[in-house]
Parts: sequence; C-alpha cells; structure tokens
Amino acid sequence: MPSKKALVRRPGPRLAEGLVTHIEREKVDPDLAAEQWEAYVEALGAHGWETIEVEPEDDCPDSVFVEDTVVMYRNVALITRPGAESRRPETAGVEEAVARLGCSVNWVWEPGTLDGGDVLKVGDTVYVGRGGRTNAAGVQQVRAAFEPLGARVVAVPVSKVLHLKSAVTALPDGTVIGHIPLVDRPSLFPRFLSVPEESGAHVVLLGGHRVLMAASAPQTAELLTGLGLEVVTVDIGEFEKLEGCVTCLSVRMRELYA
Repeated sequence: MPSKKALVRRPGPRLAEGLVTHIEREKVDPDLAAEQWEAYVEALGAHGWETIEVEPEDDCPDSVFVEDTVVMYRNVALITRPGAESRRPETAGVEEAVARLGCSVNWVWEPGTLDGGDVLKVGDTVYVGRGGRTNAAGVQQVRAAFEPLGARVVAVPVSKVLHLKSAVTALPDGTVIGHIPLVDRPSLFPRFLSVPEESGAHVVLLGGHRVLMAASAPQTAELLTGLGLEVVTVDIGEFEKLEGCVTCLSVRMRELYA
C-alpha cells in the first residue's frame, strides 16, 4: 500500500557547528533556521504527508539532516553508518522510529560507511554515490540489503559535492536532474536534464505532479513549471549554508505495508 509518512528531526542548539566540506563556512542563524524548518514541515503536511518527529539529538549539530541516517526500500530500513564519525550517534533515535513503524531493520556494518544523502531511488534502480561519505563496502551492503528485494544498485562517483543528492535528484517521471558543473558522470542516467542553478537540482516528490524545492532556484522552478509540474518552494537558506537541501531534511516513506 502506498504511504505518505516522513521522518523529520528538529534542528538542535549546535546547528551552526555543522560540518561543511565543499563550501566556505557562513554564519548560521539558529532562530531563522528553526522558522525555516517549521515551514518545511508545514509544506509537507499541506500536501498530505504525515510527519513523524524523531527524538532530537542536541549534541549532534547535523542531526536535522535526518535523511543521512536511514535508507528506505519498500518496507526495509537500512540504518546507515555515516562517513563522518561525529554523526554516528544520530542513528539510534531513527532506528527506534522506523522500528515503531513496523519496518524490517537492517544495518550497515564496519568497514562500510553510508550516508542516506548518497542514495537516489528511481523506480527499482538505486543509485549510490561513492565519494567522501560513502565507501565501496557501504555500496556493497546496499546491494546485499536491497537486491534480493528486486532493486538494481548502481554505484555513481561523487567528487564535486558532499552527497549524490547534492548533485542530482529525480522528477516524477524518473528524469534525473542536475547542475552539470557538479555532476561527475551524467551519462550514467538514462534520462538526464540539466538545470541552471545548483539548488535547482534538489526536489522532493510530493505526489502526482507536485515537487518541493528551494526558493533559491527561481530559474529552475520556472523550467519545471514549463514542463507541467506544480512547484512548491520553501526557503531553507540557513540549511543551504551547511550543504543541506530539501531532500536531506526528511526521510520519505512511500511503501510501508499496511
């Protein structure tokens, strides 16, 4: 049965200390970030998503980026082993949340590392970015968890951005979109559309022809609207200062069993 549940996690008091790897550090306003997070959650709710708030992890500055802690395929939750050691305590609360929802829970084990932001699902194809946060052993453990369920796992090189989904996401019809200067190998995707802005490469599928994206990509919003999509925008500027985007602020659970 299709489901529309999304895990979210409130930003903690140490948010401004979050990791940055590919951009210059900027000052983060925690109060504004909290307002932007509330608006993001409200946008999900306004389009039929039931948001489930994971217990805060206030000692972990990056814990708001909950997508990195678990990868969902059908009813199976693969608890990650983040590539940044400081983020590994974030997974315990997410594990409890998915278990309460009745998911089958698996884990990534040492020496594997995997960040959920490195995983893009397009139908039954699971693209896994191999780069700074996800290693070869992590990719292999995604294969072991999901290929028996019918998935096809494809490793994708990531060197220009933090995560695979910092470079590419997919539209409702399966077309992968990305900002060409940040995509290592666009030819790996059967259908690829170049977008004019970096943050325009990030969309969350809300259902039907609706997509959620950052307000910082107006040209891409216009492009997608011209393709017949209904574009919903949110301002996540404080999270973009920490290499965050609309995908990493939630875990969308679309195929939970009744």
